[in-house]
Amino acid sequence: APLLEIVLSDGHTFRYGRIRTQDVGPILYNHFQPAGIVRRIGRVATRQLEKLLTDETWEPVTRYSVNLRHGPDSIYWGRQTHIVTEDCGSMEPLDLDGYLEHEGFQGMKKCLSALRPDEVTDQIERSGLRGRGGAGYSTGLKWSHVREAEGETKYIICNGDEGDPGAFMDRMIMESFPFRVIEGMAIASYAVGASEGYLYIRAEYPLAIKRISEALSLCRERGLIGRNIRDSGHNLYLKLVEGAGAFVCGEETALIASIEGRRGVPRFRPPYPDRQGLWNKPTLVNNVETYALVPWIIRHGPEKFARIGTKSSRGTKTFALAGKILRGGLIEVPMGISLREIVEEIGGGVPDGKALKAIQTGGPSGGCVPASLIDTPVDYESLLKAGAVMGSGGLVVLDETDCMVDIARYFMTFTQAESCGKCTPCRIGTRCMLEILEKLCTGSGHEKDIGELEHLAQVTRLGSLCGLGRTAPNPVLSTLRYFREEYEAHARGHCPAKKCRALISYSITDDCIGCTRCAQNCPVDAIQGTPYQRHEIDTDTCIRCGTCMLVCPSDAVIVG
Repeated sequence: APLLEIVLSDGHTFRYGRIRTQDVGPILYNHFQPAGIVRRIGRVATRQLEKLLTDETWEPVTRYSVNLRHGPDSIYWGRQTHIVTEDCGSMEPLDLDGYLEHEGFQGMKKCLSALRPDEVTDQIERSGLRGRGGAGYSTGLKWSHVREAEGETKYIICNGDEGDPGAFMDRMIMESFPFRVIEGMAIASYAVGASEGYLYIRAEYPLAIKRISEALSLCRERGLIGRNIRDSGHNLYLKLVEGAGAFVCGEETALIASIEGRRGVPRFRPPYPDRQGLWNKPTLVNNVETYALVPWIIRHGPEKFARIGTKSSRGTKTFALAGKILRGGLIEVPMGISLREIVEEIGGGVPDGKALKAIQTGGPSGGCVPASLIDTPVDYESLLKAGAVMGSGGLVVLDETDCMVDIARYFMTFTQAESCGKCTPCRIGTRCMLEILEKLCTGSGHEKDIGELEHLAQVTRLGSLCGLGRTAPNPVLSTLRYFREEYEAHARGHCPAKKCRALISYSITDDCIGCTRCAQNCPVDAIQGTPYQRHEIDTDTCIRCGTCMLVCPSDAVIVG
């Protein structure tokens, strides 16, 4: 982004990525040839564009114009399968008429007019859809449990409390396809017998809250939700609840407590929410992406959805592709695609000639898959076997300059801060693990700390009450499994990636030309030297900020 798309009358489509203001004129002149003096000016602009495209110093992959059938951008778009993101780029998010023209609410209409609730549940179960919130539980089975639960009052909840660092799938779905999420909830409510529901969205997503709120109002006006929907006899009243930003409220029992006005902390299970959920009534909780997949399944049939993906992981999955990657963003791919295809083909690989080191999947609950396992298929079982998890869909690419001990520390800092503190293994375990990681990254660690760290991770995983605590050790365990030598190096006071400040030092080589730029820019005056002579760095004063390396014109500053 920013993206510019040009559709010609012959059907050819061109996309331009990372557009700057000065790019717009030459691009338009390249496709639309005017007459007269404007045409002559246009030729000049076109020649400038051609020079730009052939300039070897320019980044031809990151900023590139291609027909969608060819070139690197065609790989980015062509390798994706759009179900949740169907019709992306061709509809305004709040254009209800446009959504209806693209078969919107046809799935709901089919359910209300032609299918019994148990038949809807059966179709979802036959599709093989598994919850996209992270656990991967069978959606159809969960629906059937709620439908069969005793009691006239039942509730439905959409979990939009996406809190993983680097994850933005649910946010973009709610912002871009609010009607699709609402339709999925309407179908689910009919299937399980719920007449009241809640969309729980974290307050840090103001645009998603705005879009969902406006979409709910439009649906009420058109009779798509509310009393006696489309004269079917089915009622559905939906409300929006803003979460206060606690990561633990992504866990369904903590989320339910938050909606009820209580402190958002998990409770022991069983009983599960499908038996005793919101206000002790049977409650269906699914995440945003799960609901957004439902309308497509009902319209096209469960068999078509089941043909996509693998035997145990059906359909598609959205990912927030981020990190050291050439082309990042929201992608939707069929299950079973390999990490290599995502990183090297769709994402364009690691930029600046750096080597891929690992791929972190599943956010703070996930793990790091090393580059040696890049051909691992993206499905629930394969990722779990590799020591990672699917999670909600965060996917961060790491290169050779990333320190795996520092990565584990980053995620442990997050999970420790977000621990609700209810259970001792999570409250104390995450704190003790973080303290050990801090010691290793600051040069005060020892060899015995590595074994203690591993033991604490196992205890925390086995003893914690909810999914946050049970999965918090995953980044530590996966990096210990594949990058143990980096932990051992840190225990000896050395950071192989030269990332941890306390374990590195800067020095100036004989390539120094004595320009004094490093000395002028050093924030703590740690560099002394005579002009035109080699400078020196006072390592005791140096704060290892790296400014000297950035400003040196002769690459004379090195890290050791």
